[in-house]
Amino acid sequence: MAEIIDRAIATASSTARNQQAGPLERVRAADLVPLDTVSPQAWQDLVEHAREPNGYYLPGWERAVNATARGRTGTSALCAWDDDQPSRLIGLMPTTSLWHACRLPLPALASGHPYGTLCTPLLDGRSAERAAAQLLDAARRTGARALLLRDMSLAGSVMQAFEAALRRGDLRPRVLQSYERALLDASGDADTVLHDALGAKKLKELRRLRHRLAEHGDVRFEVARSPGDVSTALETFLVLEASGWKGRRGTALIQHDGDAAFIRRAAPALAQHEACEIISLMAGDTTVAAGVVLRHQDRAFFFKLGVDERFAKYSPGVQLTLDLTRHLCADPKINAADSTAGPDHPMINPIWRERLAIGDVIIPLYTRDPVVELIHGALTARREGLAMARRAVHAVRAIRKRRPTTQPPRR
Repeated sequence: MAEIIDRAIATASSTARNQQAGPLERVRAADLVPLDTVSPQAWQDLVEHAREPNGYYLPGWERAVNATARGRTGTSALCAWDDDQPSRLIGLMPTTSLWHACRLPLPALASGHPYGTLCTPLLDGRSAERAAAQLLDAARRTGARALLLRDMSLAGSVMQAFEAALRRGDLRPRVLQSYERALLDASGDADTVLHDALGAKKLKELRRLRHRLAEHGDVRFEVARSPGDVSTALETFLVLEASGWKGRRGTALIQHDGDAAFIRRAAPALAQHEACEIISLMAGDTTVAAGVVLRHQDRAFFFKLGVDERFAKYSPGVQLTLDLTRHLCADPKINAADSTAGPDHPMINPIWRERLAIGDVIIPLYTRDPVVELIHGALTARREGLAMARRAVHAVRAIRKRRPTTQPPRR
């Protein structure tokens, strides 16, 4: 079903362009194309001039996701091209059908999910509003009645460009759901940032735990940057991630061949452009915590964290995050870091105290369209159903935790 809908949208796009486009436009790249056919060089050029950074839509990352990651392959892309320089890509939005994204058989396109909780499209900063308008026009030519921008930066300049383009047609975006997540302001002094966030008493306790950890060997923070070093450190990270609760739930990257293949391809590919680091906290020769950090322009993105639970009493995840905070604040190229964590994250929220508003946004493509009301209602019902299911899962887990691990002896 998903393939049929995707193919129908792609066919509609091709037909509409052939019927409506001029000679120059016909020989130019189509508006909706398979993601892996987008020119890597044009994509990389757009990345360098993007209005708002998104490490998860870097070509080395998203192409690897699209190739093998579970549930994220077969993605298409809406493209906007410069009228004066037809080979210059000025807008890119990885997309999929609403059926593939949400199992809703409705005429809408959704952001392609890049294995990271940020789907802000790439717009050329020199022509952002024009690029946004072209992406909307391209979506209309596919036959879509709406766009669903998932995990969108709500207050960023890209959202502002879409709002400006929509106002031309007397249209307004609709925020389906939103939340705030932890963001680090890395422009200041790290010690001041940490003191303001945690206070002297908490920092003293964390220093005590670090001294205790040093009983297992010299404690140091290491950063792998070159493609070779990143590949090596990544393997340690994958083992750590799978050794903890993610492994017990079956969600660790290394537990699924497609996911493991994606990250093993993506991390060294980004490292070639200084866009990926593997950070590690060592105690002697033992890695007690490790994480994957992406970079795009002046922003870092904390993708994932793995810890050795044998050292849990020393708070290795927190210790690593403190070192990462100092590392990023000391880097003049980085002004902010997106935790890409969920709302109310118990570990990182107390440390990174700034907040980034993220949400799912419905973009209507036509005024007073009853189909958009249907799409909105279906997405709202789906969201409420998923929230109910999550509450049920959490309740079951809480009950299981309260159960005794062994049966009492029989009398």
